[in-house]
Amino acid sequence: MTDPRHIHISDYNYPLPDERIAKFPIARRDHSKLLLYKHGEVGEDMFYNLPKYLPKGALMVFNNTKVIQARMHFRKTDANGQPTGALIEIFLLEPAEPSDYELMFQTSGHCAWYCLIGNLKKWKGGALTREIEINGQKITITATRGEIHGTSHRIDFSWSLKGSSFAEVIDAIGELPIPPYLNRDTQESDKTTYQTVYSKIKGSVAAPTAGLHFTPEVLAAIDAAGIDREELTLHVGAGTFKPVKSEEIEGHEMHTEYISVRRDTIQKLIDHGASAIAVGTTSVRTLESLYYMGLKVMRDPSLSESQLHVSQWEPYAGENPQCAALDSLKALADWMDAHDLKVLNSSTQIIIAPGYDYKIVKMLVTNFHQPQSTLLLLVSAFVRGDWHKIYDYALAHDFRFLSYGDSSLLIP
Repeated sequence: MTDPRHIHISDYNYPLPDERIAKFPIARRDHSKLLLYKHGEVGEDMFYNLPKYLPKGALMVFNNTKVIQARMHFRKTDANGQPTGALIEIFLLEPAEPSDYELMFQTSGHCAWYCLIGNLKKWKGGALTREIEINGQKITITATRGEIHGTSHRIDFSWSLKGSSFAEVIDAIGELPIPPYLNRDTQESDKTTYQTVYSKIKGSVAAPTAGLHFTPEVLAAIDAAGIDREELTLHVGAGTFKPVKSEEIEGHEMHTEYISVRRDTIQKLIDHGASAIAVGTTSVRTLESLYYMGLKVMRDPSLSESQLHVSQWEPYAGENPQCAALDSLKALADWMDAHDLKVLNSSTQIIIAPGYDYKIVKMLVTNFHQPQSTLLLLVSAFVRGDWHKIYDYALAHDFRFLSYGDSSLLIP
């Protein structure tokens, strides 16, 4: 596998006028346009016709993460608790205590998150408080700043109404974090339109946007066409929007994202010959990471779940022995059985860039991504460098770009 560290990100630029960025979704999710790329040929259709382009008997994999209302606003207060000072934004990134996502949203009274802080210089110290209402009862939530954790801060939250969960707290105080490039405030409608219809597991701060086009009708048509469906979970982090600022991608640090994959899902992948149609780049990163997790347990079956973390450049390490994807997944399934695990919970920092050799993903449903982004690198790797043809066509044929934009089906 070719090491991509010296790729120049400037080679992955293209002109994207602001008017081509979809600021809002279209009225009917599945009436978006669908670009079709198959073996170098480009065409188009409507998204609701997607099932007819998928091979019968294939396995389609979706990311069922749910976007949380991760953006919280506090005002500094005076000695009497009256809001007087600067507006401070706290953006939830990942749970600190408890660190488990499911437990976090159930916790009552106190929890801690690693967060980004907007207007940090105005928060010299002391706690921030805000009064909110849950189930008709007024409660006070307090935010206290702790130690620095990389580029984020630990924030301890406490609230006065015992028995109320943190899920209820952020539903009352939080705001859905739509992408910054939309250049607008979050609308009430985003609470629905910026979630996939199959979202289930809370934890993302950005939607897996390739899934936004699916409707119950399209999912039913996929089932009727004899295509299997499976779900996994990758909680999308704010780093998905982090621009590549270094000239070569070696200088870009990928964000860590947390994944959860059921043992049954791995079995389904095995039953389909370690081959899948991925819905979205988050599903791609999860599926391809499973291959490297399988390699790890083949070398050392004593590893714990957290030790299965896939680091950024791991796929390109020369000493990394390769094997068939099916053998790797079987090894991972056997390891889960030996550890009596029904669900694998680990993390990945994988970067997929030109030079990467895809192991499991054979077809990809994805939106159109920002210039000079790691997501565009992933697409280029998938279509073996032919991304210009796809993006030139989309720009010339009035496709809408980015999170609320149109979709594509890519078949190398």
